[in-house]
Amino acid sequence: MRVLVTGGAGFIGSAVIRQLIRDTAAVVVNLDKITYAANPQALEETATNPRYHEVRCDICDRARLAGVFEEHRPDAVIHLAAESHVDRSIDGPAEFVQTNIVGTFALLETARAWQTGRRRSGFRFLHVSTDEVFGSLAPGRSPFAETAPYAPNSPYSATKAAADHLVRAWGETYGLPVLITNCSNNYGPWQFPEKLIPVMVISALEGGPLPVYGTGENIRDWLHVEDHAAALRLVLERGRPGARYNIGGDAERSNIAVVREICAAMDARFPGRSPHARQIRFVADRPGHDLRYAIDAATIRRELGWRPERSFEEGLAATVDWYLAHADWWRTIRATRCPGARRGLAAV
Repeated sequence: MRVLVTGGAGFIGSAVIRQLIRDTAAVVVNLDKITYAANPQALEETATNPRYHEVRCDICDRARLAGVFEEHRPDAVIHLAAESHVDRSIDGPAEFVQTNIVGTFALLETARAWQTGRRRSGFRFLHVSTDEVFGSLAPGRSPFAETAPYAPNSPYSATKAAADHLVRAWGETYGLPVLITNCSNNYGPWQFPEKLIPVMVISALEGGPLPVYGTGENIRDWLHVEDHAAALRLVLERGRPGARYNIGGDAERSNIAVVREICAAMDARFPGRSPHARQIRFVADRPGHDLRYAIDAATIRRELGWRPERSFEEGLAATVDWYLAHADWWRTIRATRCPGARRGLAAV
């Protein structure tokens, strides 16, 4: 199988590619624009493999996309390329509309032309989305199932919702064999250091404030990126075309609880600096901050036999250790691509 992965130099995309090269015989084409969040270092172990190919390309460039499809002849697409940081979407939504909506449209049209022209009967188009398209879930309510209504509340989630609808429509109208997945919050190695867990680990290490939005009671379901990548591979191989699969970690935690777990992990590793929880600071909340996300992953468990291999406790401990061992990487990122100024307050 020849698999085209868009956004393959990103956090989730690089995990998918590492697994495809390590655990399968697939030929993998990494199509990536290499924006601020891209991290080619995460793919160093695959770079010299003859089954790995890297193509620098903007998914909005339809002429370039057509050439890539003709050259590499993919049997499947895993579409991960997206602008994905909520705070950045508040400050500058135009990029999110362009990449997440226009880019998805361009990719769908290119894939449709390729599949129709070559009559690739086994072709698959897997679109990777988020639980944020379903909006905010009230405490005590059942987790989001695949049939949950859409109610996005941020520019980021609205653009991902639009992309989901485009993908579904291309399946229904044009017969493109599409699959859609909606996942919960990912964490793990190589995550860009502006996200919650790396921010807290790094700030705790450096003795700075641990900034928690609002009261910290917002709840997320946490999924290790390697478990997510394994689920995506399974959906690509065995999922039903036209189907949607929720992928969750069964690890609901409030943000403040996650921060306190990180503090406890840092206390264990640096007892002389304890307690790290004294560094916690509550800051102005994000505009339109969804209270709770939670995923019902019963469908993928029942149909495909998938379940996360890592508990949140063991995954978080390994993630803390990874960031402590890769300080050179995140220090370079922060110095060049991750300014310290708070984002996402433009609407306040």
